[in-house]
Amino acid sequence: MTATAAGTAPSLGRGVRALRAVAIASCLPYITLKILWIAGDRTGVPDGSTLLDHRARMAVANGVSVVLDATVVVLALLLTQPWGRRVPAWLLVLPMWAAAGLLAPIMTGYPLQLAASVVEGSRPAPSNSEPFLDAWVFGVVYGGFILQGLTLGALFVRYARRRWGHLWRVRVGDPPATTAIRAAVTAGSLLALLPAVMHLLWAAGATTGLSADRVESRSTDFYLVEGVNGLFAVVAVVGTLLLVFQFRRGTGLSPRWPLAAAWVGSGTLGCWGGFLFLVTALPGEQDGRAAGLMVLTYAVSMVAGLLLFSGVVSVLRRRAA
Repeated sequence: MTATAAGTAPSLGRGVRALRAVAIASCLPYITLKILWIAGDRTGVPDGSTLLDHRARMAVANGVSVVLDATVVVLALLLTQPWGRRVPAWLLVLPMWAAAGLLAPIMTGYPLQLAASVVEGSRPAPSNSEPFLDAWVFGVVYGGFILQGLTLGALFVRYARRRWGHLWRVRVGDPPATTAIRAAVTAGSLLALLPAVMHLLWAAGATTGLSADRVESRSTDFYLVEGVNGLFAVVAVVGTLLLVFQFRRGTGLSPRWPLAAAWVGSGTLGCWGGFLFLVTALPGEQDGRAAGLMVLTYAVSMVAGLLLFSGVVSVLRRRAA
């Protein structure tokens, strides 16, 4: 994918400016809370919260979170400014892939959790028995994430259509994927079976591979999150296979939906898999052997997501050439 020549950019419409403003504004509550916590403030953190156990570690984690969410502000500007058309493709593609992968499960899972809380007659709460955060924090933070996902996604689709729209004007399978691309996607699809199966098993109530504390703290929220993770693993595999392999020649299947599914699904596998792998692999956070399959599941998810994403990128590069 190469940058197109930047000409005189038309003035932004009111809708685009509104999307950009909402995307930026939706970052402020999360960034503000994180900065307050780094400074030692306990707004939204109840007495006995596990966040108070490791202050140095949490300060570093909160600092990284601030940088990541601030990236959304940069992306919102990049997607709507003339200079954004001159940015190297990889410098935009990687953070947008990560953003899609990290935000999509929240955008899907949190509304389901809210609906479940209404049915159960209780407020949404974190999925553990120990104090963590005040309930209002989840509404503010996840609400902001959902707004970020919707607005940033809309801006990116507009940007991608203008810069790379020619890449999906041909049917799925044109040009044919190389042997290396097919091998990477096949390997990624096979590896993705493990996290897909494990997440769906955990969503169905199985305890195989779960650590003891995770088993004890399971709730409706936990089952919904695991179900969403399993669903995105399936979406990643199906979308990437459709994009790379031309199953039915001559059908003229548009690559738009397979590309969207592969993009978001591989991002969820790779980014959430990597994040959860780091969390569960931290010494002292789990009970050792019982969490071994959890760590393996998240590690394999990360590798599978990266392999599937490499296939997506390779296909787009061949189309661009």
